Amino acid sequence: MSQASDSRDPVHSDAPVQADPLSSVTGWRFTNPFTESLPGDANEHNGRRQVHGAAYSFVSPAKVDEPRLVAHSREVAEMLDLGSEAASDPLFVEVMAGNHVLEGSEPFAMAYAGHQFGNWAGQLGDGRAISLGEVSTHLAGTQMLQLKGAGPTPYSRTADGLAVLRSSIREFLCSEAMHHLRIPTTRALSLVTTGEYVARDMFYDGNVQMEPGAIVCRVSPTFVRFGSFELPASRHDVGLLRKIAVHTITQHFPHLLDGSGSASPAQIGPDQYLAWFVEVRDRTARLMAEWMRVGFVHGVMNTDNMSILGETIDYGPYGWIDDFDPNWTPNTTDFSHRRYRFAQQPQVAHWNLMQFANAIFPLVDDVERVTAALDGYVDVYQSHWRSAVQAKLGLGEELPGDAELADTCFSLLQRVETDMTIFFRALGSAALDAAIGESRAIADVMGPAIYRPEEWSRDDVEATVSWIELWHERVSSTGREPAERRASMNASNPKFVLRNHLAQVAIDKAHEGDFSEVERLLELVRHPYDEQPGMDEYASKRPEWARTRAGCSTLSCSS
Repeated sequence: MSQASDSRDPVHSDAPVQADPLSSVTGWRFTNPFTESLPGDANEHNGRRQVHGAAYSFVSPAKVDEPRLVAHSREVAEMLDLGSEAASDPLFVEVMAGNHVLEGSEPFAMAYAGHQFGNWAGQLGDGRAISLGEVSTHLAGTQMLQLKGAGPTPYSRTADGLAVLRSSIREFLCSEAMHHLRIPTTRALSLVTTGEYVARDMFYDGNVQMEPGAIVCRVSPTFVRFGSFELPASRHDVGLLRKIAVHTITQHFPHLLDGSGSASPAQIGPDQYLAWFVEVRDRTARLMAEWMRVGFVHGVMNTDNMSILGETIDYGPYGWIDDFDPNWTPNTTDFSHRRYRFAQQPQVAHWNLMQFANAIFPLVDDVERVTAALDGYVDVYQSHWRSAVQAKLGLGEELPGDAELADTCFSLLQRVETDMTIFFRALGSAALDAAIGESRAIADVMGPAIYRPEEWSRDDVEATVSWIELWHERVSSTGREPAERRASMNASNPKFVLRNHLAQVAIDKAHEGDFSEVERLLELVRHPYDEQPGMDEYASKRPEWARTRAGCSTLSCSS
């Protein structure tokens, strides 16, 4: 697994670098190819309804009383050509809250459908997300800005289109945390409180609470997702299906068009559509391997939450596995069947790709080719995952027996309650050599990671010693110096991840008006692979009080 940034990272595009950063968001130039090239909803009434023959509906963000900027990502601001002083401009807050619409911005909500928990849900759409439009930048090409929690749209169904502070803090922080972990993701520019309160039943148990409202500005080249194609396909609207596909390919996969960068529907045929599907498949497979590499659980992998770019999108009831439990899901809605449990994520992605393939099948119309392309997912995922595991274990080029060594490792982590993140970081950092005895190896590698040492049996100890000996023999065979090996492993095994209890502490303080922990966590997640002296408490095991507390061990799809 390469340690370099993804070649698709817009920060590393070939666009010319702007010499003078913008001092205000008024300098943004909106281009809006999505709304200009695709049919929109002719009905301008912002009422909940079924929308036909359209990819989006124009809608205005709701005005809020007292917007306040809680935090912003300086990296995303820079990506959008903004100078350091731009976020201090009062207009920045007004725009990020939806109170002010900039010139050239055409706010809209996307139409899409999806399978939720394996069941067809029909039309869904942006029920609480309003896109401001697409900004043309010097550093990152064209980026779409989207306000999550900015009010109702035609796709809000029975909801109010708003978001609360707790979920907005989680989305803001995790968007940036995933980026710095080198995992493809939508980004977050800002977190704004609205000065208003929103009624929420967090666990759908009748316990409605009034919570502070908030809005996150999300950023991505596009928010088109698998469900964007499922909606017209379900209605047999092949014309609209083709238009959305053509737009997506020409705007976001232009390399599939022989470098032309533009094409009409007549010029894009089955070969291009199939090549596009294969690239979406490969990006999705890589994303799954990256989630598994760091122990991330999305929690709600519905097809409407799968980005066409292979990015992590729609942060809701996510979590990082503390103890290594392949069956763990953070989503209370998923407790019965655990469809979206940690170990199942790669298989769910495959199933979701099948729904995407079914949706675009009319554009290819070749069962054998589409089936073969879909079946190729397994090999692509396994290749990415094996590379990730080799890097996590410091093994270098894969040799016979490495797969079995890795499988034994993951089985070992399940014998007793063991923290995955701490284990792999300790394994990479431990100064193991021939002079260190077995007991020291156990203490260095397993001691910091085990939650309940008293449950460690003699058999567990013997199995651990045996595996560490085999692993140490294998890494020694690579010929790398121990320091080089440790540095390499630490570059694949983060020391800091956004554990749920850390986010919950920040949420608790924010509800009291103290946003310092949000800023502290934002700085922490910027350097997840660094040692960060003085911050070890943020890399320690989940405290016992967080084992069963709501927001730490359990979350819901509630905003």
